[in-house]
Amino acid sequence: MNVHAQRPGGRRGAPTVDEPFVGITTSNGPQKDLFSIESTGVTTEPVRVAADAFLAGLTDQQRERTVFPVDDTEWRKWDNRHSPKRQGVGFDEMTEAQRTLAFEMLQQSLSAKGLKKTKDIMKLNGTLGELAKKPQEYNEWLYWITVMGKPSETEPWGWQLDGHHVVINYFVLGDQVVMSPVFMGSEPVEAKQGKFAGTIVMQDEQDKGLNLIKLLSEGQRSEAIIMNRKDGNNNLTEAYKDNVVLDYAGIVGSKLDETQKGALLQLIEEYVGNMREGHAKVRMSEVKQHLDETYFAWIGGTTDQSVYYYRVHSPVVLIEFDHQRRVAPFRTSEPTRDHIHTVIRTPNGNDYGKDILRQHYESHSH
Repeated sequence: MNVHAQRPGGRRGAPTVDEPFVGITTSNGPQKDLFSIESTGVTTEPVRVAADAFLAGLTDQQRERTVFPVDDTEWRKWDNRHSPKRQGVGFDEMTEAQRTLAFEMLQQSLSAKGLKKTKDIMKLNGTLGELAKKPQEYNEWLYWITVMGKPSETEPWGWQLDGHHVVINYFVLGDQVVMSPVFMGSEPVEAKQGKFAGTIVMQDEQDKGLNLIKLLSEGQRSEAIIMNRKDGNNNLTEAYKDNVVLDYAGIVGSKLDETQKGALLQLIEEYVGNMREGHAKVRMSEVKQHLDETYFAWIGGTTDQSVYYYRVHSPVVLIEFDHQRRVAPFRTSEPTRDHIHTVIRTPNGNDYGKDILRQHYESHSH
């Protein structure tokens, strides 16, 4: 029997991914024709080569449970929490050589900043294990990789990293990349002692959001702020929320001045910039096309000590940031700056690259 650290089983009433994928939409339904198959001119070759090397480095038995069909519902089974049971190959069971190949695949897919953030979140999960004295439940190696499809220059494929406080879905078609949903967070957000002392994450996400709300005039703020009090957790589009119906709220981009628009773009770039630079640039140009119809909403206070939630929402991007209640090593009823969750998604059907995958199948079925 395989006795790896924490192979969590499903929980009763575990959410299902049985309902057909629609994507995040408003109550007006999906917006059509937002995404298309096109050449970006940014190569994905290094990602493919690194993924092939990673797969080649696995044993036959590991590879068997790591590779899924490209359209498998496995994409949608990610969860920040330890349920249902993780699929794929865990860092906890990898040899040093296999870990090196896994990180190489991440390195070719992400920016330097995105890779560092991912590794730091993994380390802070180790810190949480130290604080909670539960290394079998929280540690830096309790992360799993699955590969969907076969790494290819022309056919669709992708990979997923799944674990506590970091989940990355990375879809590739030709030289196009869709990197969403991505879930990043941490508890604690800083290691004050222990093996990973000095590691700190999610400060830019926190501060760039606060910077934007502070740039707003009083009138604009009253439009952006949905509630001044923040009592609980506010994120709406975490695991199993692929088809959430979410209407726009807050202040719309067309009402922002140039400085404020710049701050909004910098905020979005903080999340999009976890991808390799070339693909991040492509994604940001998509975001800019819809900047005037991008909404910014806020819950909570606006001081440097405040806890808050914010949301950035347009036809092509959805970002949530949330200061959450403590869960471990102790629970709190109030949200805290020590526990952060963030999500970035591609609304209107292109999470997991599903809209361009659909177009790819349609164009190849004739």
